[in-house]
Amino acid sequence: MARPFLAILALITLPLLAFAARAETPVGLWEAGESHIEIYHCGALLCGRIAALDEPLDEDGKPKVDENNPDPALATRPILGMDLIADFSRKSDRRWVNGRIYDPRDGKAYKCKMTLQKDGTLKVRGYIGVSLLGKTVVWTRVE
Repeated sequence: MARPFLAILALITLPLLAFAARAETPVGLWEAGESHIEIYHCGALLCGRIAALDEPLDEDGKPKVDENNPDPALATRPILGMDLIADFSRKSDRRWVNGRIYDPRDGKAYKCKMTLQKDGTLKVRGYIGVSLLGKTVVWTRVE
C-alpha cells in the first residue's frame, strides 16, 4: 500500500525539486538590455557569453566587432558569441563572487559579483577596487 503512495509522491516532488535547483542557479539565458547572455559552467566556476544582440550588425551591415577593446588583436573579434563574464565562484545559495565582466561599450573589464534575487532576476554588479565604486544592472531570465 505504501509503495504506490511513495511512487506518486516521487512523481509529484521530483519536478518541483528540479525546478527549485534550477531556480537557485544563474546558469541559463538572461536578457541584459540590448543583449542576451548565456551563463554556463566552466569547470567549477561560472562563465558567460553574448548569445544574442538586438542589433548584431553595424551601419554597414557587417557583424559588430569589439572596436573599443584596447588590444588591437581583439578589436576585430565579433561581439556576438564573445565571452563576457568569467571566473565566478559560488559564495552562497544565491551569490557568486570573484568574477570579471567585460563591457564592450568601453573596452574595459571590471570585477564583478552576481546575486540571484527571490523574484528570479539576477543583480550583476561590476566595480573597480571595492564594490562601493560600481554599477548594478538587473538581468531577467529568458524562459
